[in-house]
Amino acid sequence: MVRTFGRRALPVVAAGFVVACLFQVFLAGLGVFDDPATFLTHTSFGYMLGLVVLVMLVLAIVAREPRRIVGLAALLLAQFALQSLFVGVRADYPMIAALHPVNGFLILGVGIAVTRMSWAARNEPVSGLMQPSGAVAGS
Repeated sequence: MVRTFGRRALPVVAAGFVVACLFQVFLAGLGVFDDPATFLTHTSFGYMLGLVVLVMLVLAIVAREPRRIVGLAALLLAQFALQSLFVGVRADYPMIAALHPVNGFLILGVGIAVTRMSWAARNEPVSGLMQPSGAVAGS
């Protein structure tokens, strides 16, 4: 039952994550073109997105998704760690810090991949689970 919940929830959470990433780009744009103080909102929202990535990884593991999906969810977590690192080195290594927006777009791409793959996998039969008719999946 937990596995089925994970399989159903992961694509929904991942799709919400993709939408939230687009909103994060909007918040960065506000910081550049409107009021630099709004970068605080961009930062706070980014940390909240990191929690969503952690939830995605847990859902992928609980759902026993294919290795590719679990691996991409783990990659997202690593990319989020790099985001903070890139900002942290902006004073000493601005060329490295400039990778922050590039990594942000890579995060969006990986998030889209997780969404698409998990959405496709959500309706595949899960081996070992009982079907409503009482037959084992895959038989």
